[in-house]
Amino acid sequence: MPVTRDIAATYRGPGAVMRRLLETGTREDRALAILMAGCAVAFIGQWPRLAREAHLTGEALNPLLAGALFGTLFLLPLVLYGVAFVGQLLARLLGGRVSGFAARLALFWSFLAASPLLLLHGLVAGFVGPGPGLQAVGLLWCLVFLWFWTAGLRAAGWSAR
Repeated sequence: MPVTRDIAATYRGPGAVMRRLLETGTREDRALAILMAGCAVAFIGQWPRLAREAHLTGEALNPLLAGALFGTLFLLPLVLYGVAFVGQLLARLLGGRVSGFAARLALFWSFLAASPLLLLHGLVAGFVGPGPGLQAVGLLWCLVFLWFWTAGLRAAGWSAR
């Protein structure tokens, strides 16, 4: 199934999509590609906010973009690998049998599937600026991401049994 259809299907039933992704086998290259796609979308989602910031402060846009590029495409993947490890430990403490790959895939897929909301967050930050609207979209992204992640971890724990 194309990635865009899988993302849309995740909003309807995240556990089913995660089970389908896990049925294709353990492939670290696929998990890394999903992670990097999510990070790329997160980077693109920052462009409107960075353009607004550059315009309002008089700074050059390129250094802001370079910093965001370094943070989202080089540092964020390392952080997310660590978060996936912690998620696996928490799932095991709660009685789940989640493999390392399944924990990584659940987190990385959740990040990519929730990325359309990151794009919306960037648009609101760029065109509206700080305020209740930006906070509402940020909270919505956090809730959706956590929903996808917990559903993915549950699906990974059930599929391992």
